[in-house]
Amino acid sequence: MEMESIIGYFKNKTILVTGATGFLGKVFVEKILRTQPSIKKLFLLIRAPDQNSAVHRLHSEVIGKDLFKVIKQKHDTNIYTFISEKVTPVAGDVGLENLGVTNMDLLNEMRRQVDVVVSSAAATKFDERYDVAFAINTLGVNHISSFVNECINIKLLLHVSTAYVSGERSGIILETPFKMGETLNGKNNLNIKKEEKMILERHSQLLIGGANEDTISSAMKDFGIQRAKLHGWPNTYVFTKAMGEMLLLEGLKQNIPLVILRPTIVTSTYREPFPGWIESVKTIDAFIAAYGRGKTSNFLGDPSKELDLFPADMVINVMLIAIAVHVNKPYSRMIYHVGSSMANPMQISTIVTCTHNYFTKHPLIDQHGKTIRTTKNAKLISSISSFNIYMAIRYMIPLKVVEYANMILFGAFNAWYFKLQREIKIITRLADLFKPYVLINMTFDDANLNKLHYTIKESFKDEMETFLFDTKSIDWEDYLMNVHIPGLVKHAIRK
Repeated sequence: MEMESIIGYFKNKTILVTGATGFLGKVFVEKILRTQPSIKKLFLLIRAPDQNSAVHRLHSEVIGKDLFKVIKQKHDTNIYTFISEKVTPVAGDVGLENLGVTNMDLLNEMRRQVDVVVSSAAATKFDERYDVAFAINTLGVNHISSFVNECINIKLLLHVSTAYVSGERSGIILETPFKMGETLNGKNNLNIKKEEKMILERHSQLLIGGANEDTISSAMKDFGIQRAKLHGWPNTYVFTKAMGEMLLLEGLKQNIPLVILRPTIVTSTYREPFPGWIESVKTIDAFIAAYGRGKTSNFLGDPSKELDLFPADMVINVMLIAIAVHVNKPYSRMIYHVGSSMANPMQISTIVTCTHNYFTKHPLIDQHGKTIRTTKNAKLISSISSFNIYMAIRYMIPLKVVEYANMILFGAFNAWYFKLQREIKIITRLADLFKPYVLINMTFDDANLNKLHYTIKESFKDEMETFLFDTKSIDWEDYLMNVHIPGLVKHAIRK
């Protein structure tokens, strides 16, 4: 690389960020503004019907978050002047042509000025509606590559995917690209155009049949899971992300450098701008929150299973280094697994033990001001058959008892009956969605990530602390007990 520093590269550069209101998008924007205030411009594509709405979302959902308190302290009363000079919110939608930008002057300005595009917009619910997930995770990526192809001074496109596009494969997962139409089970030829047509047809059928919005939403969620499993993926999220990668590799001009980042389970910040910042309860945190709230004492998971976590600020550091390393390298196509299972694996039993220990010492308080008592022992259920037995004892038998009592007493226990039904549906669905990640041992090859670490060590040793991403430095038990779970409680569970 012909540059003096990684931070120096971003001086006077213009970056377009999609998904800036999302978790990783916010952390990316904060890091850039904090470490390189001389950046020329950040265009933030924000899903909004008009510019005023985009500005409102920028200040309420991005700049207004605790994440930006260090920058606010640094700039004090000049913070809003600084933001207005460096950040331009753009009303749009990745699911639409031209990224949904209707202001053609602004669109052409972006095409002229943008040096780097960071594609982090995503629908991340595992069982999101198929039409919604497909529009953002699949077609959205295609729209981004079309925009990048039209940029005059583009240096690189960085796309954030997920390591779990690998599906339910066990063993070592390599950092390899998808071929167009490739499936994970090899049984069906995947045709993305056909999938788009089927989504439109299914939606039309539901409308013609007079289905209400709730029915349509439920049916489209089920349809997404069905199509994903048909082709070998466990859920709609990873299926649509995989198709997005396929379209990106096919649609982006070959002379434009491309980096595809595949993070594993992204957790709260390890260090920057402060430890423990996280925005919401997702993935493995759903089990931590449920235990803390006294809703469950059992976790689905193989005790020997290695869980792959990677703190959010470290993910951003990888993104920034990868941009600096790969810019202006025509025909470069690089995939990075951003995970810890190869370098510093952690067994899922560690999370269970830490969760139990934390809430034993620091129990939550309910809405009535009472201490929530968790069970003495948190247990792992290591197989689906054991989980089914647990569900039968914990829920199904009581449900039958209540159902019988209702018949005799004319529905006197209806409220309890419907509550049990609701809990069964939620827990069963969560178990089905999460089982690939808690029962199957996956180790994500990180050879390319190691090369990136070697590059910064050899060429930019002075910036290693600024761009720390080596998970070998993490003591997982200390991180969970003193950073992640406290951060989760403060910023997400108590919302």
